[in-house]
Amino acid sequence: MTLIPKANGLTRRGVMSSAAALAATGLIARPSRLRAADPVRMAGIYTVPVEQQWVGRIHKAALAAQDAGQVVYTYTENVTNTDYPRVMREYAEQGVQLIVGEIFGAEQEAREVAADYPDTAFLMGSSFLPDGNNPNMAVFDNYIQDASYLSGIIAGAMSKGNIGMVGGFPIPEVNRLMNAFMAGAREMNPDVAFQVSFIGSWFDPPKAKETAFAMIENGADMLYAERFGVSDAAQEKGVLAIGNVIDTQMDYPDTVVASAIWHFEPTLQAALANINAGSFTADNYGVYSFLKAGGCSLAPLGTFEGKVPGDALALVAEREAAIRDGSFTVEINDGEPASA
Repeated sequence: MTLIPKANGLTRRGVMSSAAALAATGLIARPSRLRAADPVRMAGIYTVPVEQQWVGRIHKAALAAQDAGQVVYTYTENVTNTDYPRVMREYAEQGVQLIVGEIFGAEQEAREVAADYPDTAFLMGSSFLPDGNNPNMAVFDNYIQDASYLSGIIAGAMSKGNIGMVGGFPIPEVNRLMNAFMAGAREMNPDVAFQVSFIGSWFDPPKAKETAFAMIENGADMLYAERFGVSDAAQEKGVLAIGNVIDTQMDYPDTVVASAIWHFEPTLQAALANINAGSFTADNYGVYSFLKAGGCSLAPLGTFEGKVPGDALALVAEREAAIRDGSFTVEINDGEPASA
């Protein structure tokens, strides 16, 4: 089995063109039996608690779909990568129609499971594109670089020039958001310095907090909170922070200036529509996370209303409008960011 990596510089047109090309070659079939007349039986498989930011957005969208009568939803959290294939098989054997999760640490094994259950639709967070062996496995990711870039503009305006960035792992899913954030900050201050560090975990708030403390001691007056724990450090030390994936300003009203929000709803709704139409197939759902697809947004300023410089807000409005009409594109840079 060959896994197809996601290309740097992904664009909506590029993704759609790639999918069309694969379909034309016959590598991607359209299983007609992946169809649902009643609420779709949906299962989530998560390697972390549903309180975690990334998974939490999937969970939130699933609960909303269940409340709307679109799905019957169940989930398992804290699944290890080694146990992930077994849980996938259990849900598939139970007749679950749509399995959603994140296979970053179990790519090969997860795709092998999907191949064994062609009548089950799999929608999985992945670092790779669909492959010809799995016409029933679609992939997605949080391509929220648009909102991350906009939040960076605000950070650049609110910082005196030293920003600390704490991430989980230096993988494309994290790198592209950090790079977009950094590009936005440099729009306001070309000379801004960045301290970049990865904690080697998706959910270790104490470690993220300690890493952030070290950055503050080294002069950071603004923190990029890609992981839980960073905003706690910022709050304790009286510096500002920018949130990621979810809006935590309610918990840190004097600390979190803005956040780049991921909305999983467009991704899930697209999958459900295709299942109900009998047209679910191997495709890249990453495009549904783009700002113009409704998959991401900049959180309201809330408690920081009136505190962000006007020139920064004007630039945010200008760039957001340009992103929506296609005249400006935020670069998707999956390369590992470095302190600079």
